[in-house]
Amino acid sequence: MRTTTPTHPHISGRWRRIGSAAAAATALALAGLGTAAHAEAATPHKVSAKTIAAQVAKAHVQYAKACAGTPKKGYAACDALRVTGGTTAFMEKQAAVKGVAPRTVSPNATASSPTGYGPSDIQSAYGLASAAASKGSGETVAIVDAYDDPNAASDLNTYRSYYGLPACTTANGCFTKVGQTGSTTSLPTADSGWAGEISLDLDMVSATCPNCKILLVEAKTASMANLGTAVNEAVKLGAKFVSNSYGGSESSSDSSYDSSYFNHPGVAITVSAGDSGYGAEYPAASQYVTAVGGTALKKASTTRGWSETVWNTSSTEGTGSGCSAYDAKPSWQTDTGCAKRTIADVSAVADPATGVSVYDSYGITAGWYTFGGTSASSPIIASVYALAGTPSSGSYPAKFPYAKAGTTALNDVTSGSNGSCSTSYLCTARSGYDGPTGLGTPAGVSAFTG
Repeated sequence: MRTTTPTHPHISGRWRRIGSAAAAATALALAGLGTAAHAEAATPHKVSAKTIAAQVAKAHVQYAKACAGTPKKGYAACDALRVTGGTTAFMEKQAAVKGVAPRTVSPNATASSPTGYGPSDIQSAYGLASAAASKGSGETVAIVDAYDDPNAASDLNTYRSYYGLPACTTANGCFTKVGQTGSTTSLPTADSGWAGEISLDLDMVSATCPNCKILLVEAKTASMANLGTAVNEAVKLGAKFVSNSYGGSESSSDSSYDSSYFNHPGVAITVSAGDSGYGAEYPAASQYVTAVGGTALKKASTTRGWSETVWNTSSTEGTGSGCSAYDAKPSWQTDTGCAKRTIADVSAVADPATGVSVYDSYGITAGWYTFGGTSASSPIIASVYALAGTPSSGSYPAKFPYAKAGTTALNDVTSGSNGSCSTSYLCTARSGYDGPTGLGTPAGVSAFTG
């Protein structure tokens, strides 16, 4: 298995291992300047929300897959996309506020300070600031990924310190890393691609639910059997919220995977819908999980202050959606254009151009990166479930948002598409439910409680 940084020339941009050193970020943390205020500080500049929104709309990036390409049958690839060049929405926003020309991450993919959205952006966009400040204590969000990230704990600490979030360490009982058998010492082989995925997942939980504990369960390979075993271990260890940012092609084995690994009443299990545009993948197609689609998230001159459309970069790059070929339709899903399970249920930010800030150091130049992909949206939604509170015993949390369909508890995403399909709503946004964004994005936590 690859343990070095991959290249994928068929994706916009190439993976670059060059970048500015992380010494500046480290110095900031040591000097006690790693606070949310510092991370997003800007010299005041008189500018309207409309002007900021117009500049943010110019965001354009190149990116590469963090993990290997199309996985073989019975295996999964992570859905993380690392920005390698261009100007992100966050950078455009900062430039507009300061009244200066925007920075660019080209030619370096890394930077000494964030180039993507941070915790305050995510909490603002999804109406979570109050809940993030007061809720989440006592809840554990589990992250399931393949292979080991040796720097997971230290990178997590750097991210949280920079943004002024509470420390989450092994020593204080907030962060735990185990292998798929629950061992803290018998861990998988390290892999730089999946390490990037792990950093993204841990940082998104931190950004969304800073008071939550985090459990990282590392599968020994990216096979569905090992990843599923890791899901079972996460539940066995007490997690009521489990995020899975990976997927592979559907198969006739999916129904057995469902019963063996994903049927956990009373546990909110979220899964990325995929990054290849229209088309179903597993385990997002499982009837027992919350399938999470992806949006482009931009500043807007509206009451909310943000706008969202379907994430779609090209015909092969965008949020996944579709109609499962194998998995049964859950009883709470009532759309009529798909006889089986429809993907997705809800959504959150995933477009790399409007991507999120991540600190990563394993196998690459240590520093701040911007990530996208539905690998970002899955842990965000898992963390929103955690902010909403422990699901009742015997419940299926994937059902919860459907009780709030069409209400102000969700931001309905009504524009954009992720490809072509014979049943329009499976690939094109509309009012109400649609495949690419499901019922919409969080507007607070009320749609995620039973």
